[in-house]
Amino acid sequence: MAHPIDIHVGKRLRERRLAAGMTQSQLSDEVSVKYQQIQKYETGANRVSSSRLWEFARALKVPITFFFDGIEEQTEPSHNIAGAGGREVLALVRIFRAIPEAQRKAILDLATSLGKKSTG
Repeated sequence: MAHPIDIHVGKRLRERRLAAGMTQSQLSDEVSVKYQQIQKYETGANRVSSSRLWEFARALKVPITFFFDGIEEQTEPSHNIAGAGGREVLALVRIFRAIPEAQRKAILDLATSLGKKSTG
């Protein structure tokens, strides 16, 4: 059984890869491993070594600490973007990044307004 930390790091790896718009094959080319290995890292089936984590951070343009962010706050799987609805959220992030900045701000303002109306 995979260790919870390995699962968390794998999920963060997947989240960042998708947010960056990279496929498993593209990331595997960047760090010189097979894409199947990326799959195993992302599920937590294989543990990511410190040197490989360094390579992922470089390729994905994040600090190494990114992969550990949120570990202490996680109490349920629903707190993770890869949980229920995760694919839709990640697709939305990719689409959102492609929109010009001025339009993104308008969309963010609209979403913020709608979120406030639904919660209160």
